[in-house]
Amino acid sequence: MQQGEIELRAFGPDHIEGAVALSRQENWPHRPQDWRMALQLSSGAVALDDRGQVTGTILVTPYGMDCAMINMVIVDRAMRGKGLGRRLMDKAFALAEDRPLRLVATTDGMPLYEKLGFVPSGTILQHQGQVAELGAPDGVEAAGIDDLLEIKALDRDAYGADREALIDALSERGQFAVIRRNGAIEAYAAIRPFGRGEVVGPVIAGSADEAKALIGFFAASRGGAFLRVDTDSRTGLAGWLAEIGLAHVGGGVTMDRPSNRSARQARPKVYALANQALG
Repeated sequence: MQQGEIELRAFGPDHIEGAVALSRQENWPHRPQDWRMALQLSSGAVALDDRGQVTGTILVTPYGMDCAMINMVIVDRAMRGKGLGRRLMDKAFALAEDRPLRLVATTDGMPLYEKLGFVPSGTILQHQGQVAELGAPDGVEAAGIDDLLEIKALDRDAYGADREALIDALSERGQFAVIRRNGAIEAYAAIRPFGRGEVVGPVIAGSADEAKALIGFFAASRGGAFLRVDTDSRTGLAGWLAEIGLAHVGGGVTMDRPSNRSARQARPKVYALANQALG
């Protein structure tokens, strides 16, 4: 099949079924519900062949004008090596407008991203499995709807971008936990259904101990359940996550365009992502 027979269209709800089939081809765990959440927060494109079948996907998730995440980049294996990935990325650049770009790259995707000006900035470790039986940590409590404004402000300071829409989407689907000091929220985490079970993230905290307490708060009520945490290799959580039953099973490389290597990460820190797609 020639590239001229592949049409790029705006990604809409009618394309979810085809997108799920492509992600399953890659052994990604995304359910239709997970694709719908990503699409709710994003704009994107699909590649359709002459039969109307989805042969490629890409989403762009804007966080205000601060930055945008490029995610869910998949090209059907039968179509690789024909320039479709580049066409999808060009569409993503147009959708992102002038925003700085971030993504989490697979090994297969890195050569293209580097050619397009993305620079590696870190390593994400995917941990998952059946969580061990844990006692509930002290100092962590469930958050309520009235806490969302404070959670959004804390998240903005840590992530360096306005993720208000993401926090709202998480509140529709999951739960939040917080650590307070003197009545103010100093750390938070979220959990929601995803893939084979649930994913814990984002986790925003001032120390690794706070991050462990937040993750442990959710794990304590889910002994034996399947949990996932995506964490940066620099957070120091990997060994502890493995100890509680969440094995290291893969991950990716964070990349930025333009490079932000000189940027100082604000405190509190991002100890876990919402997931690799959403940052």
